[in-house]
Amino acid sequence: MSLDYESKTTVPKKHLSFVSAAKIISLLTLGSRVLGVLRESIAARIFGAGVMASAFAVAFTVPNLFRRLFGEGALSAAFIPLYAKAIKEHDEAEAGRFASGAVNLLILMLVALTIVGEGILWGLSFLEMPPDRYIALKLTAIMLPYMILICGAAFLGAILNVHRRFAAIAAAPIVLNIFLIGTTLWGARLFDMNTGMGQFRAMLMVSVGVLVAGVFQVVMLAPSLRAIGFRFDVRAGLWTPAIRRMVTLSIPVALGAGVLQISTLLDRGISFLLAQSYDDAGRLVSHFEVFGHTVAYPMVTGAAARLAWAQYLYQFPLGVFAIALATAIFPMLSADALEKDQTKFKEGVRKGIAVTLWEGLPASIGLILVAGPAVQLLFERGRFTATDTHWTALSVQVYSIAVWAYSLQQILNRAYYALHDTVTPLVMSIVTLVVNLVVEIPLLWTGLGEAGMAAGTTVSFILQAVVMLWMLNRRVGGLELRRIGRHVGKVILATAVMTLVCLAVKHAPLFQGDLPKKTALLRLCILVGAGGASYVGACWAMGIRNPAPRRTH
Repeated sequence: MSLDYESKTTVPKKHLSFVSAAKIISLLTLGSRVLGVLRESIAARIFGAGVMASAFAVAFTVPNLFRRLFGEGALSAAFIPLYAKAIKEHDEAEAGRFASGAVNLLILMLVALTIVGEGILWGLSFLEMPPDRYIALKLTAIMLPYMILICGAAFLGAILNVHRRFAAIAAAPIVLNIFLIGTTLWGARLFDMNTGMGQFRAMLMVSVGVLVAGVFQVVMLAPSLRAIGFRFDVRAGLWTPAIRRMVTLSIPVALGAGVLQISTLLDRGISFLLAQSYDDAGRLVSHFEVFGHTVAYPMVTGAAARLAWAQYLYQFPLGVFAIALATAIFPMLSADALEKDQTKFKEGVRKGIAVTLWEGLPASIGLILVAGPAVQLLFERGRFTATDTHWTALSVQVYSIAVWAYSLQQILNRAYYALHDTVTPLVMSIVTLVVNLVVEIPLLWTGLGEAGMAAGTTVSFILQAVVMLWMLNRRVGGLELRRIGRHVGKVILATAVMTLVCLAVKHAPLFQGDLPKKTALLRLCILVGAGGASYVGACWAMGIRNPAPRRTH
């Protein structure tokens, strides 16, 4: 991406619109997600939805939890508005010192957390525990240092984003997927995958591959950082007034992000601990004792792995569109929020909502309709059975109900952060965590089974998105959402047309009865083609040429 700069550290003269920037991010993210689907498909074939895959899913959650908490969460959310302000005021030297000091502080915190975390994991390794718990502990210890690398890469990406350079950090996940695919295939070739020890050694190789990928992800950002004139200065102050301001703003964000990540970790932990497992003798353990009563485990073996795969599928459109859009719009909202007249800020939020619903609504319905053949095509081979397909597809469908809400939430969070309001997202995160647990735990013992975990997440996402939009509307004296009302109404109508067309297709003879895997690709292509064509055609017929309308009504 070539841009004309006033100087190496100032914002480009020719700003990319947030939609144009989102397209760049989306294209690169699409490539990463396609590789990610290939990665998960290979992992499902080689490891299946068993103990090893579930242990890896839980272990890999830990460094990613801190990535979302620090790299893409609290510090970035507080850093971007402050750094954008320094750049806008053309205080280049001070902006550079502030960025270097923030990186120094982040690295110091992450190194300390890694040392403490490794000590805790080492101490836990001496406790008696089932084999699957020990494997998860071992894999977590190996991948914990990845937290430093991926958080550092994400924070450096935030610096690039303020300078409207989105490509390098958007491409970084591609490196991770390439390494994971390579190490998975290599491990399967080197070790006997028909034995537990062979699978364990192969998974250790995959975990080491995560660390190596982290190093490459940081290194690949160096050319873009040099291009904007950023030079890492280890002597930059760790506790300057600007750093203190950033930390003050980031505390509520950290707590809010921490609540969200605790929710994610709890979901993974619950699905791991409340699923059937095997004891040291290889016997299935299907019940547990609580207060003298025998209770059946509500989920079958591999629930954590299946939920992780279901989350990956429903997050596919989120990463390609919603998060890309939120990443692109955040620097613009941060700059517009500095103006006394909030007209531009409100217009930016309205356009963000319009684009989000244009993508999110059809994505929600579309994923529900294609979940079955998609899971069959991508995962049902090797050790991934038809039963695994059933449970994974059901979870995908339940998660997909709230794709539009999660997409909208990404925009709303950035809008609050741009206004330097980090408390409201924190409060809402706590409320939705409680809602999530209250809804999901009782549902685990119903016919939904492990999909009850998805139901809790879905309800909490919808509640958070709706309430935060209502509160933001009051906060800024009215977002004037009626101006995009006609546009959103057309999007809803186009989504309804797409739904009717897809339902009609699903009643065709090819979709009736017991559906074998060999027809999954054909069914998926027909559904996606019919749905996509009908949605785009309906939008075109109603005059929607741009997902972000230039003229609002």
